[in-house]
Amino acid sequence: MTTTGPTTAPTSPSDRAADPARFLAGRTALVTGSSSGIGAAIATDLAAAGAHVVVSGRDVARGTAVVERLRAAGGRADWVAADLTASYADLRHFAGEVTEVLGGGVDVLVHNAAVCPPVDTLGLTDEDLDTALAVNVRAPHVLTAALAPGMLGRDGACIVVIGSWMAGVGHPFVGLYSATKAAEAQLARSWAAEFGPRGVRVNTVSPGPTRTPINDSDGDVIASMVAGTPAGRAGRPEEVAAAVTWLVSPAAAYLHGVDLPVDGGITATRPV
Repeated sequence: MTTTGPTTAPTSPSDRAADPARFLAGRTALVTGSSSGIGAAIATDLAAAGAHVVVSGRDVARGTAVVERLRAAGGRADWVAADLTASYADLRHFAGEVTEVLGGGVDVLVHNAAVCPPVDTLGLTDEDLDTALAVNVRAPHVLTAALAPGMLGRDGACIVVIGSWMAGVGHPFVGLYSATKAAEAQLARSWAAEFGPRGVRVNTVSPGPTRTPINDSDGDVIASMVAGTPAGRAGRPEEVAAAVTWLVSPAAAYLHGVDLPVDGGITATRPV
């Protein structure tokens, strides 16, 4: 796991009063799996709101490109590489690296990283099973346990889990992914009960079918998923990011333990 050091001066909390849109000025954020797609969009939004953001993932070239883009736009960002299938000790070391790079604490933790083996139960390999459980369930749990104690008492501290519309429905070829996302959403509800009374809000954002670089080649599959939904189209990473940014803002201060569907209506009106 490697880091790149900060190159931009930290913002002052007084900037929040001068520009309410920068409500995260002087605060910090970690977004896992943020070298592309939804994660990169979330990192971009949080940086625009003034946060010092750690971009994280396994692809160094993509991750550093995101960091450079955020810095070029006037944001503060750093790259910390991480393999979320690594050992418990390595995950805790990653949490320590992030805390150090961010100057001693995390205010906003976004569990975005996930893997989705696109196969049915009979086709799922043991390796894919282990990887999905490690990235989608084990890593968020270990990182929350490592980072949440340092978030207690920090003004506006939040944890956001990126779930999925598939967590609440049956699907014939991504059953394991759906199960891991349901487990992660339940963890978020439990964390809301555990950490909310101590000042850390925890919520879930569950995207519907969303266009990202990973699924660009699956146009027909996604089109069939969204056909007949109220939105009639796939979502965009920026739309999911906007929901995350709102959830960690003062405007959402009374929200604890919610699962916010950003899915074009697919879960509420799913065609049968």
